Amino acid sequence: MAPGEGVGRVRGLLASDDGQPSVAVVLLAAGVAAAVLSPLLWLFVSASELAVADAVSLLTSETTTEVLVNSLTLVSLVTGASIALGVPLAVLTVQTDLPFRRFWTVLAALPLVVPSYIGAFAYVSAFGPSGALPDLFAQYGFGFVNPYIPTVYGLGGTTLVLTLFTYPYVFLTTRASLLSFDTTQLEAARTLNHSYPQAFRRVILPQIAPGVTAGALLVALYTLSDFGTPAIMRLDVFTRVIYVELNSFGVGRSNATLLSIQLLAVTAVILSLESRVSGDTAAGYGTPSSVRTVVSLGPFRWLAAAVPAFVSLFTLALPVGILTMWLVRSGPGYSGGGLAFRPEFAVNSAYVAVLTAAATVVLALPVAYYAGRSNSLLAKAVDRATYLGYAMPGVVLGLALVFFSSRWLLETFGADAARVVYQSLPLLVFAYVVRFLPQAVGSTKSSVLGVDRDLVGAARLLGENPRGAFRRVTLPLISPGLVAGAALVFLTTMKELDTTLILHPTGFTTIVTYIWRVQEAGYYGRAALPALVLVAVSGLSMVPLLTRSDDV
Repeated sequence: MAPGEGVGRVRGLLASDDGQPSVAVVLLAAGVAAAVLSPLLWLFVSASELAVADAVSLLTSETTTEVLVNSLTLVSLVTGASIALGVPLAVLTVQTDLPFRRFWTVLAALPLVVPSYIGAFAYVSAFGPSGALPDLFAQYGFGFVNPYIPTVYGLGGTTLVLTLFTYPYVFLTTRASLLSFDTTQLEAARTLNHSYPQAFRRVILPQIAPGVTAGALLVALYTLSDFGTPAIMRLDVFTRVIYVELNSFGVGRSNATLLSIQLLAVTAVILSLESRVSGDTAAGYGTPSSVRTVVSLGPFRWLAAAVPAFVSLFTLALPVGILTMWLVRSGPGYSGGGLAFRPEFAVNSAYVAVLTAAATVVLALPVAYYAGRSNSLLAKAVDRATYLGYAMPGVVLGLALVFFSSRWLLETFGADAARVVYQSLPLLVFAYVVRFLPQAVGSTKSSVLGVDRDLVGAARLLGENPRGAFRRVTLPLISPGLVAGAALVFLTTMKELDTTLILHPTGFTTIVTYIWRVQEAGYYGRAALPALVLVAVSGLSMVPLLTRSDDV
């Protein structure tokens, strides 16, 4: 092989044909990807310290089997229920003459703004043994009804809450498929005397199946990684048991490590399915017709409107109503000295979210620029590597960083180094960056792809060096993507639960840690205000999605 050919192959691996980006950018992007992957290294190093016999014994124990069965059962039930709820709502709001379709579309998507653990807290505080509903019945002489109220704890309650607050994933992806569906096919089926149910089964469903499946896989992935809802509902799934074992003594952390690896394996299976479906999604769409076929509901129009209204009652009205009730009422829920909410908790949340957003944008920039400017194998690998942290459940990430900071640093550099890093603010920010880096990379990469390379070339012809051309041409053009990514990271960091609980510095209380503390103590009234603040903050992340709605 000639020397020039070898150099060309290396250059093709690292950079695009026009020599951009520079080797410095490539190294920066690769370094960011390596940092994102590092928690996996610490997790597997921790697992390698276990004897094979002990590992096999733990993995085949009755408790581990029960956790696996519970987790898979929960994922199956929530995914199935989300499809049963999301698909009909999408059909109603896209292909029928449902009254106020835009209004119901917005309401059907809004449950995504309620963090699932806030929904779980609201349902427990409403229907739990000491909740608002039993108290109301007892107050008005109907206490005899209380023993007949179904329990919200366990598999049933967890399935209900997660379904109510994750079905919008299916609703939104199915709705997108229906909006892209070639309605002339439906019209042709109707001219062949097919009823709408027949046409839906034979024509529409095969076309929108990739979109439905993509949403269902997102629900499955969320359900598998969620910690707050199963913990509040007292259901032993991977995330809850890992958290409990992490805070126990003896072999607890060994159990947590092995359970984390099991959880990652199941997550990898779901991710592989999602990747395969996402790659085939476009094949399920036709060319959209200029005139959308609307199915007339006739005299059932207003009756059909009761469906999204009924769903909104349990996903929006009930949680917000319960939180508002706790906010304005007085009683035992407000007792408990030392648990009063203080403004500094909100300041702490905003402070760490700003730090995370800034750090994430800075680290996302070289990755997004490299991935957007190069089609090399390394560029694709770096881009995909940044998504691993987003797929990694927060409890697994927290466990890996606990091992790194409390054991590896201790054994390698001594107690002083471990004391500086363990449960420190920089470690918490690093964990957030690992989790939410893809949000900034995705929005920034889209902006990079939209930059006309001729503009950059013109700047070079006018005497600018590569750094000057980037600063004066590329950076201003991609700044909207950077700002959007920073905003999304800020909002997501504000409501992150499991990573925060595991890694937050001692004495550093945020809105999330405060809510968790008071709900565990049963002081529901004290959690009302911060919970409503979180719902409002989460709602901001839905504004761009809802304003882009083109439904009529």
